[in-house]
Amino acid sequence: MKFAFLFCVFLGLGLGQAPRFADLERKQKLIAVLPKVDGLFETYFQTRKVPGLVYGVVIDGELVHVKAMGIREMDSKAAVTADTGFRIASMTKSFTALAILKLRDAGKLSLDDAASKWVRELGSMKLPTRDSRAITVLQLLTHGAGFPEDNPWGDRQLAIPDAEMGKWVDRGIPFSTVPDSSYEYSNYGFALLGRIVAKASGISYEQYLDREILRPLGMTSTTLSPSKVPGDRVALGYGMRDGKYFMIPSLEHGSFGAMGGLVTTARDMAKYVAFHLAAEPARDDAEAGPVKRSSVREMQRVWRTSGFSAASSTGGGVRGGAGGYGYGLSVSRDCRFSRIVAHGGGLPGFGSYMMWLPEYGVGMFAMANLTYSGPSAPMRQALELMSGTGALQPRELPVSPVLLSTQKALVDLWGSWSDRKLDAIAADNLFLDFPVELYRKSVADLKSEFTECQPSRDLKPENWLRGTFALGCKEGRVDVTFTLAPTQPPKVQMLRFNGVKNPGAELRAAAELQAKSTPFGACSLGDVVSFDGKEAVVYRLRCQNGDATMNVLRGKATFGVAPGQACTP
Repeated sequence: MKFAFLFCVFLGLGLGQAPRFADLERKQKLIAVLPKVDGLFETYFQTRKVPGLVYGVVIDGELVHVKAMGIREMDSKAAVTADTGFRIASMTKSFTALAILKLRDAGKLSLDDAASKWVRELGSMKLPTRDSRAITVLQLLTHGAGFPEDNPWGDRQLAIPDAEMGKWVDRGIPFSTVPDSSYEYSNYGFALLGRIVAKASGISYEQYLDREILRPLGMTSTTLSPSKVPGDRVALGYGMRDGKYFMIPSLEHGSFGAMGGLVTTARDMAKYVAFHLAAEPARDDAEAGPVKRSSVREMQRVWRTSGFSAASSTGGGVRGGAGGYGYGLSVSRDCRFSRIVAHGGGLPGFGSYMMWLPEYGVGMFAMANLTYSGPSAPMRQALELMSGTGALQPRELPVSPVLLSTQKALVDLWGSWSDRKLDAIAADNLFLDFPVELYRKSVADLKSEFTECQPSRDLKPENWLRGTFALGCKEGRVDVTFTLAPTQPPKVQMLRFNGVKNPGAELRAAAELQAKSTPFGACSLGDVVSFDGKEAVVYRLRCQNGDATMNVLRGKATFGVAPGQACTP
């Protein structure tokens, strides 16, 4: 009964189960490196010859740092401030996606709806093949409708009236590929989403975005109309030709505004990034809105893959990255971070970029008033600097009550074996491939080699129903790994006991010598991963740019990717 009650608390209420940051000084450590981040943006500002720029850093929902550089307007030489309004171009797309999701959550539309349900002109448009699937709202959100990439052309269409766009659609949109077959960036597609927001809501896209998204977020200095920004606060857009700047007038809001028309400030962008970061982790807290946290998390997942890259690292090994598109957001992973959410914005006269790490609670944004000058490079360099502090770590998942109770039962089983005890926590599959007598024998064999064993480390949860812990013994350690089945209550479906002996002093000394000079620079020895008891030992290495493994055999070392790592350092 007690076991079942704990499970009810664990899955029913989820109390205490949200991942959390273990380092209590994490924020202070990250803030301490921000003067160096200023240097990165100053270098970008100077080398890129941007008239004006502002960037900000958000940690755990707080704008901890904002820095403005240069001028917003050349004639007056007026300085950029945190209240200067910049056009953010395609960063607008994620706002449009939020509007679509809010309407979806309210039951006003479905992502699986045919887009022609809301944009009637699409109903008569000829598809590229007879067997093409009808274009859906989801395809538009993920750049999968088959429309051609249209960045240079789309950038100039912001002010096109709705009636004119309707005529264009009525004449048909040429396809570059079959709908739902691949990823291809389409401003046209997001302009159509703006039409869908208006049709499904019954008011204009501009009104809906302002009423349902911007104002609830407190983004009162954000608008789709540049003319509404006070003249003493607006950044003018500039281009450069033959080393000379020229001013580029901003287009007013029109039918393509949903793809790239927003004007905003650093203080408002900080609220927006904080809102996205607040969607993680999943938890029981009351919703703060304006869009459900689960829907915000949904838009920050890969829904359409877009690319993969791999290249040799300057420090040795291989660096890889994979990416895709969520809803109005690009989503990628690399060797260091499992999920990077970002989006750039570029228009004649402006460049912008935003990026955040959902599992780390850290985000950044930057806006500049020079054509296509989105400052993504210093942002990525800034994350490297933050990572170097050791404080840029993901949240850790607390151990669930059911994992703790199972660990206690397994420690008791090790101390005093009983077939009945194991059977009491075993799922019905556990003994089918590995009978109970084999478990009994394997544990007895280990206990003959490993003595004075006690739990030496906290349980490491992989999720709420799978974990690993170690028994520290005189001769080394015994790793215990278990997975619980989807039963009520959860019982053990997989169980492994693995003994790892300590290498002798001579082997360890040889390994320490090898660790001082590796393809990844100087590293330190971590845990013993495996040891054959004679001459072959595998260590985990702690290196400056990540972890690796080192296999030492007869004084020679080979290196590989550490368990849990995506790439070698």
